Amino acid sequence: MAVRPSAVVILAAGEGTRMKSAMPKVLHEVAGRSLLGHVIEAAAHIEPEHIVVVIGHGREQVAAHLAEVAPWVLTVVQEEQLGTGHAVRIALHDLAARGAQLTGPVVVVTGDTPLLRGETLSGLMAAHSAACTVLTARIADPTGYGRIVRSGDAVTAIVEERDATDEQRAIDEINSGMYAFDAAALNETIERLGTDNAQGEEYLTDVVGLLSADGLRVDAFIAPDADDIRGVNDRVQLAEAGAIMRDRINTRWMRDGVTMADPFSVWIDVDVELAADVTVLPQTILRGPTAIASGARVGPGTTLISCEVGPGAQVIHTWAELAVIGDGAQVGPYTYLRPGAQLGAGAKAGAYVEIKNSRVGDGAKVPHLSYVGDAEIGEGTNIGAATVFVNYDGQEKHRTVVGRDVRIGSDSMLVAPVEIGDGAYTAAGSVITEDVPPGAMAVGRAQQRNIEGWVERRRPDSTSASAARAAREADKASGRVPSDGSSDSEE
Repeated sequence: MAVRPSAVVILAAGEGTRMKSAMPKVLHEVAGRSLLGHVIEAAAHIEPEHIVVVIGHGREQVAAHLAEVAPWVLTVVQEEQLGTGHAVRIALHDLAARGAQLTGPVVVVTGDTPLLRGETLSGLMAAHSAACTVLTARIADPTGYGRIVRSGDAVTAIVEERDATDEQRAIDEINSGMYAFDAAALNETIERLGTDNAQGEEYLTDVVGLLSADGLRVDAFIAPDADDIRGVNDRVQLAEAGAIMRDRINTRWMRDGVTMADPFSVWIDVDVELAADVTVLPQTILRGPTAIASGARVGPGTTLISCEVGPGAQVIHTWAELAVIGDGAQVGPYTYLRPGAQLGAGAKAGAYVEIKNSRVGDGAKVPHLSYVGDAEIGEGTNIGAATVFVNYDGQEKHRTVVGRDVRIGSDSMLVAPVEIGDGAYTAAGSVITEDVPPGAMAVGRAQQRNIEGWVERRRPDSTSASAARAAREADKASGRVPSDGSSDSEE
């Protein structure tokens, strides 16, 4: 059984110049979580007594991020980035200053390896019984990596490619830059690190050589998946890591009973929860703590951010954020659900509908071409096409309450604050500015009048005027006359 680590030290102080970003490298995201956040999650899997993150470049941003996502971790600042060995040394000094007793192993990992899994660190701890156990991987093309030189099973050296012989360059086992150390051996050896190298820095890899020279055993644990140790140094590698993470996430959900017609076009964040028998169609993005219940169908062409989707719901070509979609509800196509939108069981938000900060009751429908903002819509109500809930007076937002089994006529304007009683109707094209009693028909429009001959007088050369003249001549020829026989000369 693996011994519980005393500490995990995460190295996250580097600048990451190849990212060419104002944001520290470790804060870039993969699958909805920062690179550093992924590493912290993996480290927490082995339940260390302490997790220490060494920060440096962009320390304010990194510290603020940690305070938000993992306030329980410790941080220590590496004022000058003088190498990985120096970073670990100041972390150990910080732990000592806090009175930490390092009786178990100390694990060192890098903050830019988002694909590192907790299970791999568990394997490292289970294998660890030496002064140091190096986490390694075997890859087809080891170019650019430090090679693991062994004598039998023991590691004798880590040789950087520029210093390697032709025979050593042929080795396919590479160093990950991550280790499990005996705490006492690490504390003693790290104080002996020098800076006699081209960079003038203290290298953690030199600890391995010192331990071996002291006659202490150094072992290696080969990661079961070489992608676990894959670091991110630029935007290309960030995209590669994202694609690998996408495949891992989608494979897990499909094995758990989720159907994906095209998993390569589906992107799911690590915090999403999917039930069995969910169907996710192509070109769908699920972000944040989105939860989708059994039998729901999402996509194609849909983005859900921190949403809740009930059993049997269908969401097609939709963008939704912080929305709740009830059991059996239908959304889309081309629908925008903004924060606070709530659809009850069996409700509908159809084509070209936008809903914000509103509740649509059970069985209620907003079928098409409407805006609903700051409203409460009762069960069984139907909102006619092109209806607008006029919620903003230029300074403040106001609410509209629509009762149950109401019929709002097409092209209605509901000017908030206003209340439509249960069972009421509004006539198409109405502007409703006053409350409507239950069961009433509200008509809020001017009486229609026709100005005869206006087009021919005011637009005599237009195609419309030609069409009107032709129609009038046809009426004369057939004996038909205007329906009321009257004209209005007002222009």
